[in-house]
Amino acid sequence: MKTFARLLACMIPLVASGCGGGGGSGDPGGANPPPSGGIVRTGFAIGPIANFGSVIVNGVRYSTTGATITVDDSPGVESDLRVGQVVRISGELDVGLTTGTASQVSFDDNVEGPVQSIDAVAGTLMVLGQTVRVGAGTSFDDNIQPASLAGLIVGDIVEVSGLVMADGSIDATRIEKKPAGELFEVHGTIAGLDTVSRRFNLNALVVDYSGAQLDDFPGGQISNGQQVEAKGAAVDANGVLVATRVEFEGSTVTGAAGDHVEIEGFITRFVLAQDFDVSGVPVTTGAATVFEGGTAADLGLNVKVEVEGSLTASGTIAASKVDIRRATAVRVTAIVDSVDSAANSLDLLGITVRIDTLTRLEDKSAADVDPLTINALNAGDYLEVRGSELPAGSGDILATIVERDDADIETILQGFVSAVADPSFTILGVTITTTGATQFRDTDDSAISAAEFFSRVAAGTLVKAKGLETSAMALTADEVEFE
Repeated sequence: MKTFARLLACMIPLVASGCGGGGGSGDPGGANPPPSGGIVRTGFAIGPIANFGSVIVNGVRYSTTGATITVDDSPGVESDLRVGQVVRISGELDVGLTTGTASQVSFDDNVEGPVQSIDAVAGTLMVLGQTVRVGAGTSFDDNIQPASLAGLIVGDIVEVSGLVMADGSIDATRIEKKPAGELFEVHGTIAGLDTVSRRFNLNALVVDYSGAQLDDFPGGQISNGQQVEAKGAAVDANGVLVATRVEFEGSTVTGAAGDHVEIEGFITRFVLAQDFDVSGVPVTTGAATVFEGGTAADLGLNVKVEVEGSLTASGTIAASKVDIRRATAVRVTAIVDSVDSAANSLDLLGITVRIDTLTRLEDKSAADVDPLTINALNAGDYLEVRGSELPAGSGDILATIVERDDADIETILQGFVSAVADPSFTILGVTITTTGATQFRDTDDSAISAAEFFSRVAAGTLVKAKGLETSAMALTADEVEFE
């Protein structure tokens, strides 16, 4: 648990971005892992859970039979885990690095506590002084309706899992409500330590540790720059967390030299393409490093990557591969026209959607199939798909998230405009027609006129349209909005 917590304290999940890029091959939608080809090496992986039927993380399917599972420092089972939670998996990888056997699976949230504020325009909320960014890569639990920031209010108790960005904000991969009465908890880096008043800051949160139990601090000393987890039952009238326990977690990976490591996260320190940190973990690249989804020139602060390589004796990852993750700006919510499970694809609104081992699948319909696989999807299902147009210009979507919901007739398409011919425009090959009844909105949700919309919209503009599907590749819009 310690190793996971040290990493998770630095990490945090979606920014308008999501899973993507390379990863394992195999059966992305199936419920059963392919046969093992023999153990190749030990190691660990850290990233959001994409699916179950085993646990799939970073495109690798890990059997959890016999594994020790820990959830928020307590013993758990696989059914306690959820899609989108960032976990650490230790175990053995098979030949091909697409399947493995987990010995340990650990989950710990980034923050759990009351919502202090919500900024719907910026797509953020504040929880215990931590800025949480919500985007297309965020999965919302069924207990949040609607499944967006609109389903939350100030005072709700939420648990957030995600990936930490360079400024300490959390890019949420999963948010769910929690009942009142549970301990509040938050991970972060100590700053502003005052040993007289016995307080410190974790980003915008002040923690009062005067009555707290201090665990595992080197030499028993608490210091600025240490990675910690603080827990407490209450926040006082000034918004200060009254901690009952503060645990030192450290800031470096612990493991054996030569361990195979796969970590998904944001670049939190960047010097050169050969020297950077991912979620606080130092990474080096060399002439033999393979780059996918881009080139070394695309690396920089807050770029989302998956790094694969070997752990050195100093705790650095010597990267064999750096996968620059695809953005997740495209969204489609519509009725499925057809499913081709053999090709791992489906069609809706006339758009072909491809599913791979990195696609996060979840069933939010009354059927509640778990795990949801492409084999369980059918024509007539109502799906929300989030992903990116790939290959660029193809009109196809490579899905980051696929969620099935109960049937509805509203169709939603968000993407980059490719052509404009007032009163219509085109996204992903779909013609969106506006009428006199269509409402037009700006990025801040304020109303604008049709004339203003068409004066500003152009090829490359990100727009969301809601309405009714009139035929394949055609949508009559009730509302269009700049995004």
